[in-house]
Amino acid sequence: MMNVAKGTELQAGIREWTGLAVLALPALLVSIDLSVMILALPHIAANLGADSAQQLWIVDIYGFMLAGFLITMGTLGDRIGRRKLLLFGSAVFGIASIWASFSRSAEMLIGARALLGIAGATVSPSTLALISNMFRIHKQRSLAVGIWLTCSMGGMALGPVVGGILLDHFRWGSIFLMGVPVMLLLIVTGPLLLPEYRNPEAGRLDGTSVFLSLGTILPAIYGLKEIAKHGLQIVPLLFILTGAVLGAAFVSRQRGLTSPLLDLRLFASPGFGASLGGMFGITLTGATMLFVAQYLQFVQGMSPLASGLYMLPGVFGSMAGMFISPLVARRIRPARLIGMGLLISAIGCLLLTQAGTESHPAILVVGYALFNLGSAPLPSLSSDLVIGSAPPEKAGSAAAMLQTSGEFAFALGIAVLGSIGTVIYRGRVADAIPAGLPASAVQASRDSLAGAATVAEGLPERIGTALLTGAREAFDGGMHVVAAASGAIMLGTILLVATRLRHVRPIGETLPNQTERIPEAGSGAAEESI
Repeated sequence: MMNVAKGTELQAGIREWTGLAVLALPALLVSIDLSVMILALPHIAANLGADSAQQLWIVDIYGFMLAGFLITMGTLGDRIGRRKLLLFGSAVFGIASIWASFSRSAEMLIGARALLGIAGATVSPSTLALISNMFRIHKQRSLAVGIWLTCSMGGMALGPVVGGILLDHFRWGSIFLMGVPVMLLLIVTGPLLLPEYRNPEAGRLDGTSVFLSLGTILPAIYGLKEIAKHGLQIVPLLFILTGAVLGAAFVSRQRGLTSPLLDLRLFASPGFGASLGGMFGITLTGATMLFVAQYLQFVQGMSPLASGLYMLPGVFGSMAGMFISPLVARRIRPARLIGMGLLISAIGCLLLTQAGTESHPAILVVGYALFNLGSAPLPSLSSDLVIGSAPPEKAGSAAAMLQTSGEFAFALGIAVLGSIGTVIYRGRVADAIPAGLPASAVQASRDSLAGAATVAEGLPERIGTALLTGAREAFDGGMHVVAAASGAIMLGTILLVATRLRHVRPIGETLPNQTERIPEAGSGAAEESI
């Protein structure tokens, strides 16, 4: 009777599920904000007179600040209160959204986007940590995380659609005003629906650790992004080296602090380390999405809107997989479910290698849908494993680590896989460039398929067609290599998950309040099951 009563007490009710709906809205908004900027950038550049460098900073500064402040904000929420930090960050996000909407210069918009990124860094870690407080039973928490991730992916799909509608009827600043009513709703309902939690034994925030964490993440992300855009150059490599040196100093300092910014003991849990490593692995394959989008536009000749519609089956497959995975994992061990999913993703990558200039777009659509559907169980279940593996007082820090590793992996994947695809393209397109072109036209054709398409428009029809055909075939070769590499990463991640998460039982077989905990030093409890 006592166990039944305890399980009933832990059950989430209407308040918690309503609170989840409120928490899902900021996740939806942040993901929309990431995807809609690409669509709005031409309008912004024309209105504010932003040059190419300013346009890059308008897009990138949000991600830089988001990645740089995730660890600090996740740990700060554990100390001062997760709900308090979330509500404060939401207020700042709303104010920064208004600032961005009515910016009168590129510099003003860059500043607003930087503040949006810092405020956005308070949202995701606080949200996931609060979910761990609200849903104490593993089955419910896993489903709640799946719903939250589904909404986050939904924002990526809705971003171009919503942005397109707004830009067709209103000025470009309207895309930023979407966030204001959402944040107002969160500020009003949050105190009523969301619990407060903070670690009563947390020490003071170590300012040196904050500085070292920013010094680690920001230069490294910047260097990786610059390599992805311009290739290997000494300056980006120096930025990455600086980040690595400061990162080593950061880790060394955390080991000696009684109240560290980042508790390295979290890695003692096999579920935590394997989930983090698996997420890092599949996020590396994010470059595949960029090649798919370019293939649809420049090889198949579709408009941006049509390309987005052709990619929707992949997005919806990912959303469906993230929602269903926690339910299926109640009967199947997570390691097996994740492994089967990643095998489907690898098959999708194989199909992507068959898409070419003469093939039907359906081959790519099906391959991309399988790629997304199969990769969905890992983020859905790993997010829950990461949060569930951490003690309650470290949930915010754990969530921040998960998302920071994702930012690193995505930037690294774009830099490495994107560079590989570009090298393949440049090597193969050289034979298709006609002799006698100006140096600028040759360089544009070698840089990208989009550049070759622009050059081809100004050439005589026969020569232009030959150049464009050769460039498209060269791009196909680069995309095939990237897809094959992504498939290999999926297979490697299967091995990691199969060996490190094999002890995790189906979610339906866990006790209501059972969770994997971080062992004390020397306790030998690292193999405790979830």
